[in-house]
Amino acid sequence: MSILKNINKVFDHRVRLGIMSVLMTNDSLDFITLKKLLDITDGNLASHIKALEKENYIKIRKSFIGRKPNTQYSSTHLGTLEFKKHLTALEHLINIKI
Repeated sequence: MSILKNINKVFDHRVRLGIMSVLMTNDSLDFITLKKLLDITDGNLASHIKALEKENYIKIRKSFIGRKPNTQYSSTHLGTLEFKKHLTALEHLINIKI
């Protein structure tokens, strides 16, 4: 069995890793908060959110606060499971002694 088996390529990029990390510790976050936390551009965040949504790792909820649109992001059950599996695989890799 490969030691890299459970390393998930979707989480290889630092932005996607960051998005999932903050969503794991928060029920949901809006676009502006994610953008500020990760210190990235709108376009960069949008493309990585799209990649995670495509895998069904995050869910998006759109609403209005007053007259302003608000988009909230949260981790799906599958996203949570896959991210935890990814972190466990990284921990095992880091702790390998030969």
